[in-house]
This record gives sequence, C-alpha cells and structure tokens, in this order.
Amino acid sequence: MIVDFEKTSLWVSLASITFNPTFWNIAAQREYHTHWLTRLCGGDKYRGCYTIAVTIFGLGLIRDMLFNHALSEQPSWDILDNFAVRAAAVLLVAGGMTLVLSSTYMLGITGTFLGDYFGILMDARVTGFPFNVLDNPMYVGSTMSFIGVSLWHAKPAGLLISAYVWLVYHVALQFEGPFTSMIYAKRETTSPSAASKKKKKL
Repeated sequence: MIVDFEKTSLWVSLASITFNPTFWNIAAQREYHTHWLTRLCGGDKYRGCYTIAVTIFGLGLIRDMLFNHALSEQPSWDILDNFAVRAAAVLLVAGGMTLVLSSTYMLGITGTFLGDYFGILMDARVTGFPFNVLDNPMYVGSTMSFIGVSLWHAKPAGLLISAYVWLVYHVALQFEGPFTSMIYAKRETTSPSAASKKKKKL
C-alpha cells in the first residue's frame, strides 16, 4: 500500500484544500456585490482587503500544517527515497516559492489578495516576471511546492494530494478569471474617459 486512504488526516487535508479557494471566492464575490466586509471595517475598503488577506494567509498556514500532518501518517515509497528525487524536490520548492513570492511582489498585497473585488483596481495589467512566463504563477508555484514537499518525504499520498490541489485551483480559476475580467471590463465602460468617448460619438 502506497496510500493509506483510511487515515482521517488525509481527508482532513483534502477538505482544507477544498475549503480555502471556495471560501475566498464566495467571500470576495459577496464583498463585490454587497460590500459586507468593507462595512464591517467601518467603510474602509483597504482595511477590508487587508482583513481578508490576513484570513487567507492564516488559512493557508493551517492548510499547510494539515498537509504535513497527513504526510506524516502516510507510508513512504523507497523508489522516491534517493538523492535525485530529493534534488528535484528542492528545485521544485525553490521554483514554486520564487513564483509565489515574485507574484506577490509584482501585485502587492491588494493585488494579490483580491483587492479588485473591493474596488482597488490595478492601473494596468502586470506583464513582468513571472506573469510574462505563466498566466497563473501563484497557483502553479503553490502546486510545485506541494509536489516538492511530497517528493522530499517520499510520500506518494502527497503526490495525490498535489494533483488534487491543482484540480481545485483549476476549478477556482473558472470562477475567478471571468469575474475579474468582468470587474475590469466594467471599469472601462464606466470610466470618465469612456463616457467622454461615448459623448463624442453622439
């Protein structure tokens, strides 16, 4: 047996991985439509965005803790326990963290943590590294880190969880991508410059 499906920790880890993007998509879309978090923060949209940023970051730490606990209860696989695999693991984690951290640097806190849902929009699309290499570098980088940790510990269950991470991110993108595009498209049609152009046509 290379994956022990009877371990509760495995299912708890999968549940946490499912919950996180589900939570932030529902919370952020509700904020866009109702401004519920901004109101809770005294009408300050920046404070609302920082609040959800701290929440998402905290949930991420819990998710990672549950993932590591799940790995600790899973069997190792001797085939993965060698220098070449561990070297690949280091490269994957290093590469993954580079993508995540550089994305955060380029986007800033509000750009990273759903600021556009609060009405805090970027002036222009970010096209520098890593966005000139990947469309969704944070999700790719996170998945790479999951795979790297799994390989480092020689845990096939971790690779299964990593595949599920990517699936969950892929599903989340089906909601996030179109919604974010709608927000920026709406800005273009309601901005003063757009209104001015419309008047000129008339």
